[in-house]
Amino acid sequence: MQDTHRRYLTREQLEEAAYGRLTGSALAGLWVAGELTALAAPTVAVVGTRAPSEDGRRLAHRLASDLAAAGVCVISGLALGVDAAAHGGALAARAPTIGVLGGGHERFFPPRNAELARRIVAGGGAVVSPYPPEHPAYPWQFLARNGIVAALADGLVVVEAAARSGALNTASWAADRGIPVMAFPGDVDRPKAAGCLALIRDGATLVRDAADVLSQLGLRLAAPAAGAPASVTDPVEARILTLLGSGPADADAVVASSDLPPALALARIGDLLAAGTIVSGPDGRFRRSAP
Repeated sequence: MQDTHRRYLTREQLEEAAYGRLTGSALAGLWVAGELTALAAPTVAVVGTRAPSEDGRRLAHRLASDLAAAGVCVISGLALGVDAAAHGGALAARAPTIGVLGGGHERFFPPRNAELARRIVAGGGAVVSPYPPEHPAYPWQFLARNGIVAALADGLVVVEAAARSGALNTASWAADRGIPVMAFPGDVDRPKAAGCLALIRDGATLVRDAADVLSQLGLRLAAPAAGAPASVTDPVEARILTLLGSGPADADAVVASSDLPPALALARIGDLLAAGTIVSGPDGRFRRSAP
């Protein structure tokens, strides 16, 4: 992130800039690229495995997008996988999001997410780090990073995680601070669901969507505009709904509009059908539901 202005905030400055969210932490300060004003809103950390299933990646994106559309600031760790999908979902909803690094801004890790970080800053959010810009991203530093992710959040959701996962460490930080921990359930035979199932077994709240998360935190979904589909913040669903806005279309046309592999596109169509956003007519073509 060499082209992004950064500033260092001392512990005292953070008390105000982070709206008291880091009060009581052991941080000496943070390097900040971007703006922390989004922390004035309710915040939810969305975390999970770096190697999610396609369903897990899609779920993280949609959850973050729906939360952001409801006025929540999404926090995550800018890692590959679930973290990146969560930040991307918030950006798709045109909302600011906050990413926390495990190394310095100029030794950005992972390099593949450097462009995502720039988009976060350009979108009104921030990329923060407790380490100086030139400090390498050593593996053990990500545990401390996880603690900052948790401390910035009003609630934490684990989307998909194996039995041994950094996301579980983040959940532990949250639980220690009295921050509600939530997790999505998964197939008991899938290794990538094992961490979430263990969290639920040990007392985390089972959630299925953004509405469940908001309910757990005592918040309410923002009401959509009259006649507007509830899921238009998701770019893939928006493309499908734009196509159907011109009239009914068969499955081949809808799949083509999604820019996804057919199996994933059909799964997304299933989501829209389940939500009642679209319907299937007797001729087999799909239509947008009446407002």
